[in-house]
Amino acid sequence: MEIYCTRPGCPRPLNFFADLDDNNLVKTVQQKYCTACGMQLILDGRYLPAKLLGRGGFGAAFLARDRRTPGMRRCVVKQFQPAGDLTPPQLQTAQNLFAREGEVLEELGSHPQIPDLFAFFDITVPSIQPGKQDKFFYLVQEFIDGHNLEEELARKGKFSLEEVLFVLREILPVLKFVHDSGSIHRDIKLSNIMHHRNGRLYLLDFGAVKQVTKATSGGSSTGIYSMGFAPPEQMAGGQVYPSTDLYALAVTCIILLTGKQPTELFDAYTNQWNWRPHVGAIASAAVASEWNRFADILDQMLLSAPNQRFQSADEVLHALTPSSPPSAPPAPPTQMPMPTRAAAPTPAPTPQPPAPISQPASRPRFSLLEVLGGAAFTGFEGGLLFIALGSFLSSPGLSVGLLGMMIGGLLFAQYRRFIEKFDLLIIAGITLAIMLFFPVLRNGFPLQIVVFVAMLAGAGAIAVTALFRLIYKLLANFL
Repeated sequence: MEIYCTRPGCPRPLNFFADLDDNNLVKTVQQKYCTACGMQLILDGRYLPAKLLGRGGFGAAFLARDRRTPGMRRCVVKQFQPAGDLTPPQLQTAQNLFAREGEVLEELGSHPQIPDLFAFFDITVPSIQPGKQDKFFYLVQEFIDGHNLEEELARKGKFSLEEVLFVLREILPVLKFVHDSGSIHRDIKLSNIMHHRNGRLYLLDFGAVKQVTKATSGGSSTGIYSMGFAPPEQMAGGQVYPSTDLYALAVTCIILLTGKQPTELFDAYTNQWNWRPHVGAIASAAVASEWNRFADILDQMLLSAPNQRFQSADEVLHALTPSSPPSAPPAPPTQMPMPTRAAAPTPAPTPQPPAPISQPASRPRFSLLEVLGGAAFTGFEGGLLFIALGSFLSSPGLSVGLLGMMIGGLLFAQYRRFIEKFDLLIIAGITLAIMLFFPVLRNGFPLQIVVFVAMLAGAGAIAVTALFRLIYKLLANFL
């Protein structure tokens, strides 16, 4: 088993212990120590870090296993690890923010799209420098298996309008819950929104959360924010509001729509966001009208003055409700009319999640039975075609090439659902009947041998398909 050392600056953090491959031993061993720096590896007596997930300004995150659970549950261990030389007041502020994340996760973790808090603890260990002690702070939370929106944008490019609407309708109810609980996230950005394999979006990283009810004197805010996503009041260190989070969420949306960074979308000369020209081509006048309404909603969320933006997530949801936007992102209109905020918005129901962002809704979906049935049909047909082609083509290479093209055509027809269900049985029956009435196509083989070869090919195709799906699922669980 591999265990990753969490000490900052460890020269060789990855440790391997062959004895821990024993499931009984890994759950009973007292402690293991880093072979390079002597750091404790089993945190709080139960968490075994496996690999580094990433580092931020005030900490590092590790994928870990909880040995006190039957299935060695995966979790995320966050370590307080400030970067650079901080003054004692700055260090205390950062430590307070990290502790605040634990408190907030415990308070807000009841929401299904916010990670649950499992543990919060600190450990003191001998320092690498002789005669000194190091103290480290850890937070353990639920592991969200998926990719964040920053990773998805890098992988697939610009998001469609439907995909961005899905992001809004998934995250706005979460922000409503956070704001109604008296908190403000203050660090909404692509990397803090995780797209789970189940299709849902999760809001992460509550280390910068500000409690509205516990604001410091004068309502000032600490300088914790992500450049490009933070509105003017946050960058100036002033009071933050629910509309502060809405501003950052709108920046997230226009980055997804355009594939551009905030510095490319914000015009410093006019002090305005100029993102519409970077979206794409318009399809029709009707589409433009719907697009303008949606773009106006984002523009209002991006206004500089907090009191001119939407004041709550409910208001944005209400503004999105009247009609569904078009499927294709259009180019900018000639004018950008400013929308008027609704005077008395009413809460909109939380929408059900559509298909995952990374998979367009038009993509065909197949059940396991359909996949295996299609494999049986393709193998059966392939066996018959192989015998038939061999009866009138003398070149084996030409036979194999032509057979590959035909099987490729059959797979494409099944994928696009040109043939499906009973069509497969009908086509297989017709092909077998042709072989029966035209003996020349059997290449000298009796009909019983032809049927046996076809059935054997079908069974082989089922076995290969089932094995491939099993390997794919195993790899998907471990990667």
